[in-house]
Amino acid sequence: MQIEITDHKFIDPDNHLGNIPDTLVPGEEACLMSVGIVGAGFIGRGWAICFARAGKAVRLWDPTPGAAPAAYEYIAAIAEDLASFGLLRGCSPDEIMSRIHVSGTMAEAVEGVDHVQENAPEKLDLKCRLFRELDEAVSPDAVIASSTSALLPSAFTKGLRGAGRMIVAHPVNPPHLIPLVELVPSPWTAQETIARTEILLRETGQSPVRLEAEIDGFLLNRLQAAVLDEAFRLVADGYASAAAVDACMRDGLARRWSFMGPFETIDLNAPGGIRDYVLRYQNMFRGMTDTMRRSVDWSGPVLDTIEGERRGQLPHSRLAERQMWRDRQLAAFSAFHRESP
Repeated sequence: MQIEITDHKFIDPDNHLGNIPDTLVPGEEACLMSVGIVGAGFIGRGWAICFARAGKAVRLWDPTPGAAPAAYEYIAAIAEDLASFGLLRGCSPDEIMSRIHVSGTMAEAVEGVDHVQENAPEKLDLKCRLFRELDEAVSPDAVIASSTSALLPSAFTKGLRGAGRMIVAHPVNPPHLIPLVELVPSPWTAQETIARTEILLRETGQSPVRLEAEIDGFLLNRLQAAVLDEAFRLVADGYASAAAVDACMRDGLARRWSFMGPFETIDLNAPGGIRDYVLRYQNMFRGMTDTMRRSVDWSGPVLDTIEGERRGQLPHSRLAERQMWRDRQLAAFSAFHRESP
């Protein structure tokens, strides 16, 4: 496979995108690429780490006064931890921080960059206004990607002059520790935009997956919604505690799903593979799924039950501490995956 880099653009003439390795080594020109990050919350600061450790020049901006400098300080505070787990791709914390610059305005953050990653709140009117502004401010040959986890790209790019270079690149929080990114095109997103974004993200160390068309919730949140809906129903109907449901995922399903997905799991769970599994177990599962047609109100009485249980296990005052614990666990897990064949 040969991928050319010309004027900071990736060209894949033989359409081999599906074969691009996760460890694609950037050339000198790729390292000179610049990325503008609009929105410096949890997702924005994670993206800054992702791009900076891949050698990109990162400009970070947020409309809330003090938010971008606070994100910069947060990254500086955790850089040593990431380095200790080998998650800076051989870079030192000082190198990472030297590549991230706080911009005073959005125009400054996106001027002349090769890629923009937008991370604004999930408000459609805000996205529409922001993408109109970005369409005017960003170089015509740059990709503009949104981190939205819920809004369809057609809803906020329709009618824009540069709609063809706009795409959803939805990460998982935190993106610097969880590599999955969902690439969701609108009906008018250009194939070149999808290709360039996928190559950039693979080079950056992420694991992009393509959707062939936009759909509410994309892939990850639709799968998560199915699991959460059943989890709430099991607790609401008195079958189990929240802790028991968490344990089933943590100590059971997640052990397998952490390194192979549900289809590979069932392919390996029957002597004759996936067809054998379906023939053996579909009727059993259909009997279960027929009882899952009813949803419960997540904000109803069951929320008091689950919240009471969770706050008994973890006081509200310790949420931030536990979030840091989670990120360290994810860092260790990422390091383990990096070393595993």
